[in-house]
Amino acid sequence: MQVTTSVFLRKGAQHRVESGHPWVYQSELDYIDGEFEPGDIVDVYNFRQKFIGRGYINPRSQIIVRLLSREQEPIDREFFKKRIQTAWKYRQTFISEPEYCRLVYGEADFLPALIVDKFGPYMVIQTLALGIDVHKDTIVSVLDELFQPEGIYERNDVPVRRLEGLPEVKGYLKGDFPTEIKVLENGIPFYADIKEGQKTGFFYDQRENRVFLKPFIRDAEVLDCFCHTGSFAVHAALYGAKKITSIDISAEAIELAKKNAELNGVAAVCDFQVANAFDALRSMAEEQRQFDVVILDPPAFTKSRHALEGAARGYKEINLRGLKMVRPGGFLVTCSCSFHMGRDLFQAIVADAARDAKRVIRQVEYRTQAKDHPILPSAAETEYLKFLVVQVF
Repeated sequence: MQVTTSVFLRKGAQHRVESGHPWVYQSELDYIDGEFEPGDIVDVYNFRQKFIGRGYINPRSQIIVRLLSREQEPIDREFFKKRIQTAWKYRQTFISEPEYCRLVYGEADFLPALIVDKFGPYMVIQTLALGIDVHKDTIVSVLDELFQPEGIYERNDVPVRRLEGLPEVKGYLKGDFPTEIKVLENGIPFYADIKEGQKTGFFYDQRENRVFLKPFIRDAEVLDCFCHTGSFAVHAALYGAKKITSIDISAEAIELAKKNAELNGVAAVCDFQVANAFDALRSMAEEQRQFDVVILDPPAFTKSRHALEGAARGYKEINLRGLKMVRPGGFLVTCSCSFHMGRDLFQAIVADAARDAKRVIRQVEYRTQAKDHPILPSAAETEYLKFLVVQVF
């Protein structure tokens, strides 16, 4: 397919995109030369008419162009096949169990707005922008050719698609199979609900961070807040924790967490409770409950920079209460998956919470997301997870 439309950036607006960021914003445009339909492939040039990259356009979105390539190459089936093969090779190199991984992580795998999770013989796909959704059938065909999965499921029931003028949909793209499946993380089996679970049904992004519990979790009493389907709890139990109290507001997640504990033979040391973590933390703090390890892994408190102040208060509150419940010499494991909550601000909030809790902390480890969620230094949005372990005195 020949590209006939050119997008020109205004003077001074090209530096970020030329430095490797894959997004062009509406505010960076000078003019568009040629006719196009939303979702079409266009070429992007700077104000000196120097080629920058090729991508798909959607004038309905504030991100008007997402770049697929820095070359003037055809965006066809072979293009998607090569991109997915490259992503798979990377996972095979760095992931110990590549059959269970995030196979494609959007912009960081140079396929903007495409998510593909591999759950052994099954795959879940998300096409989160119009320009990639146009190619969904081609991408599914490539996945089928390369991996011969037993089933492919679509989890496009996400509000962000509405910003692109797309409907929210979910369902089978290949096969007809039970949507509660088994996955592996660090060799440990878990049930995942790919139809009704959050996002694609399972979070691989903490894979390597969960292993970090091993050195300090043995014989510990653990409080696990926002436990979702129990991954941290089951890891902690298998690594020798004495007792784990786990809390999540979702009754469905707690039911699956219980099944995961039973699956791994650790139900006897796991107590799963349906509760609002903020309320539970407040109550336990008032009761002066104490634990050797407190784990805080909440969902994102903010999806925008405008809501950052409120999110900061939320992170401050849970960390303040969590810190108060750690026995002297114990550990706080605290996380944030809010991109807008940067590393420096997050660490500052934890330090501020420690000061208000009248506790002294020392950092043991700071980590980010697992290697199947690679990070582009030129695109800060690809780095979102903060995982901080501190010892509390």
